Amino acid sequence: MSTKKNTKAQTILDFEKPIADLEAKIIEMRTMQEELGLNLEIDKLERKVESLRNQIYSDLTRWQRVQVARHPERPYTLDYINNVFEDFIELHGDRQGYDDKAIVGGFAKLNGQTVMVVGHQKGRDTKSNLERNFGMPNPEGYRKALRFFQLAEKFNKPVICLLDTPGAFPGLEAEERGQAEAIARNLLVLARLKVPVVITIIGEGASGGALGIGVGDRFLMLENSWFSVIAPESCSSILWRSWDFKEQAAEALKLTAPDLLENGIIDVIVPEPSGGAHADPAKMFDIVKQTLAEEVETLQKLDVDDLLAKRLDKLTNMGVWEEVEESAR
Repeated sequence: MSTKKNTKAQTILDFEKPIADLEAKIIEMRTMQEELGLNLEIDKLERKVESLRNQIYSDLTRWQRVQVARHPERPYTLDYINNVFEDFIELHGDRQGYDDKAIVGGFAKLNGQTVMVVGHQKGRDTKSNLERNFGMPNPEGYRKALRFFQLAEKFNKPVICLLDTPGAFPGLEAEERGQAEAIARNLLVLARLKVPVVITIIGEGASGGALGIGVGDRFLMLENSWFSVIAPESCSSILWRSWDFKEQAAEALKLTAPDLLENGIIDVIVPEPSGGAHADPAKMFDIVKQTLAEEVETLQKLDVDDLLAKRLDKLTNMGVWEEVEESAR
């Protein structure tokens, strides 16, 4: 039994330290066993590690799930594209002179079915994060995605969107170039698109930055992802004038997959391997591939009128509310 499914992972979250301590002990015991020829009960300790990992990850707080969603070894959009899909042909540019690298997309095959896959892309280091703008699209990125959506409709191919962004780029220059209009136009086009659209949050889903490519027929969330109108730190900064209350903000925002499923925002929670998607990426890819294939197959059985009618019903009935009669005066 392997105590670490992903040996490349180096980042240890605070609540993962008990697991890391036991794994370090196992490594030490293995070294002693090899050097001294001792017969140590390593298997028993490995089972304890796995049990502890399952226990910790089955009872994460909302803020802890936000931390897992941001884990630097967590698979990003291009990781899913390269491992879930085949024959990916990346397309570039918004046909207006720009190619925002925070948005990637193109045609690919999912179990032999041609689809259009679009998603946010973060970087793995400082250089690539600057190139990808930390996964925060500018208006040109949403216009690039818009072109991909319209191209998919033209060739009657399903659309799969992978969401993972801390938000749309908030700079003044982005607003000057029409950030709000670009996102709003995408919402309108996606609501009317005459092909199936499957949305999957693979990490972070913050504000309009996620919503700009996040309207569809089916809404999926990975178990340790989050989706909200605002990040916990920003919410804390607005309400308490400090980032120190981010954990309380995360609790109040109810931004996890179970919260959103309960409130009718999403349709499916995609389970992650024990320890999160970064702990066993290969298994995560298999789960996502199977889930997406099933969703696309189901949606393709609908004719266009039924597809659009069901999408409209989904959007108009989204959320939970209660009407309270005004008390008599």
